[in-house]
Amino acid sequence: MKYFKPILYVVIIMSFSCKTPTEFSKEALAEIMISTQGKEVNLQTILQQHKGKKIVIDVWATWCRDCIEGLPKVAALQDEFPEVVFLFLSEDRTQEVWKKGIDKYQIKGEHYFIKTGAKGDFKDFLNSNWIPRYMIINEAGDIVLFKAETASDERIKTLL
Repeated sequence: MKYFKPILYVVIIMSFSCKTPTEFSKEALAEIMISTQGKEVNLQTILQQHKGKKIVIDVWATWCRDCIEGLPKVAALQDEFPEVVFLFLSEDRTQEVWKKGIDKYQIKGEHYFIKTGAKGDFKDFLNSNWIPRYMIINEAGDIVLFKAETASDERIKTLL
């Protein structure tokens, strides 16, 4: 019991210091992605191409069962919100598997292969070892939804 108060104090302090990011770190923005055409581009350039638009980022991989199961819900969101940009960032192990997965699951949107896969600055920024991961960027370029683990998360529709 004498340790309860100090532990509670630490937990409370830590909860206040765990602020949800509203913008990407410089390191995450510098992360190299590879387009379906094989062109290397950093995340910042990708986001700048869609400046002024809402963006849904779907971090996924073909080996991820939850990711694949969420694809029909993502497709429904695309139908409901055609003005929104959908960026699919893959953590697959190889570009060949990634491209086959896009075709196999008929995933519509803009696709990039994360060169460092499940490691690297972008993944560190996400601070998560779980995919799928959905994020929403607003028209001003701010992260308005940092972490959703299912495409059916009601916050996604509300923010779109």
